[in-house]
Amino acid sequence: MSKQYSIKVYPAGMGREVYRNIEICGDETLDRLCQIILEAFDFDDEHLYEFCMDNCMYSENSYQSDPEEDDDASTDIALDKLKLNKGQKFWLHYDFGDDWMFTITVHKINEVEESFEPRIVKSKGQIQQYPYLD
Repeated sequence: MSKQYSIKVYPAGMGREVYRNIEICGDETLDRLCQIILEAFDFDDEHLYEFCMDNCMYSENSYQSDPEEDDDASTDIALDKLKLNKGQKFWLHYDFGDDWMFTITVHKINEVEESFEPRIVKSKGQIQQYPYLD
């Protein structure tokens, strides 16, 4: 048995206009979750990021990527080890220059027989990673 997390992800302040609903297994890592979120919003994966579990940037309760330490990055932790709860909200802070903030809400946690690839189950709206380049 494995846990399946159903989450809603949206750029801060845009939860009604732009969002993605994602299903992901608990054996996936925060790194993989970030990758799926970036793919879902068609962002380039080329910047540092952190998961802010208490919704505060750079706090002690965050998990930060570290490109210098591939094996020991704090984001290389399985979602199940985070002990997420239904209704819990936390942030993905992506690109410390442009400061993209994505709100992540855990909608459901279910038991599933087998692990599966993360998937986008609902999508609404679009955003541009670099709107000032148009």
